[in-house]
Amino acid sequence: MKLEEQKSAPSLLPAKTKARISVIFAAVIGFYILSTVKTGATIGDLLDGIPNMGRVIVKFFPPNFNVFVHIIEPLAVTIQMAIIATTVAAFLCIPLSLLAAQNVTSNKFVYTFVRSFLNILRTIPDLVLAVIFVGLFGIGVLPGILALIIFSLGILAKLISETIESVDMNPMEAMSASGANTLQKISFALIPQVLPQFVSFVLYVFEINIRASVVLGLVGAGGIGIVLSQQLKFYNYPNAMLIILVIFVLVVVIEYISTKIREAIV
Repeated sequence: MKLEEQKSAPSLLPAKTKARISVIFAAVIGFYILSTVKTGATIGDLLDGIPNMGRVIVKFFPPNFNVFVHIIEPLAVTIQMAIIATTVAAFLCIPLSLLAAQNVTSNKFVYTFVRSFLNILRTIPDLVLAVIFVGLFGIGVLPGILALIIFSLGILAKLISETIESVDMNPMEAMSASGANTLQKISFALIPQVLPQFVSFVLYVFEINIRASVVLGLVGAGGIGIVLSQQLKFYNYPNAMLIILVIFVLVVVIEYISTKIREAIV
């Protein structure tokens, strides 16, 4: 009996921790089963749909490269939408980020109000914003740009305000002791610390906006998404496949360039 006890490996976790992990695991499995039953989406349905997926995917090949010349202009519009939206959001987020940073804004009411406002902005999906603006301004590029500006503003202001809250406050306190005003402290003590991260976040949001602008086009918010939506509606799958390939290459190239710029700055 003693030899068997010596051969068994000692447990890495205490019994209480193992029981807690087991309860959490059982709860996750329970929620998964409950969600599956309530929604009716089961793995069996997925397996049943695989043959249909294969038949649909075959229709997309080979891509029709003859339509490439016709998608250059909407592709350029998509990039321009992302550039405009990212640039405007980058400028607008500067005052909001400062007001949403607890170590810069001493007024708790202003801090809480701006934080709540940014939370509301992030709560609204970009697709919903695009649908609202298309309803207000009609089909075109402007609704897409407005949706991307609000979408980008929520992300950028959140990321940059948290960056500001993590900066070293000693330079700002030293400037306060020497009689510097708020603008001077922000210009010479705060901005040099957050500028690399600011540029990195703006480039990251630009990448997101390129992908988002394609999706927004599906609801009439301009760009190549409109062309893709039209091709899918008319079952021109080879044309749609070429558009998807071009979008994929565009995203990869922009992501590569953006990553290299971020590596050089940060």
